[in-house]
Amino acid sequence: MIRFEVDQPQNLLVIRYSGLVGPDETERGLEDVRAGLAQLKSGFRLLADLTELESMDVACAPFIETAMELCNQKGASMVVRVIPDPRRDIGLQIMSIFHYRGDVKIVTCETLAQAKEILET
Repeated sequence: MIRFEVDQPQNLLVIRYSGLVGPDETERGLEDVRAGLAQLKSGFRLLADLTELESMDVACAPFIETAMELCNQKGASMVVRVIPDPRRDIGLQIMSIFHYRGDVKIVTCETLAQAKEILET
């Protein structure tokens, strides 16, 4: 499952992955990403929470890359990822090199508490 939240006062897009995530769901999620980005200003921050992710199909990669490109085009300033288990990193670090500008700050945390602390600074 993928859930999307927009916190306009914080200029923050939150994407939470849980359970088993497949390509159909990830492709459908692009519309939610577009809708969320429409509510945010350039310089927004993205929180990608993989805390509850059990597994993601490799066929999701093109849709994750498209979401990264949409965020980059909108002017993301920071991407904070919560990946409690390094084995759950589905290649996001590598994809980021190719799909975000060099000035986008990318931080990976083990806990949501760490991520919230980073986002509050």
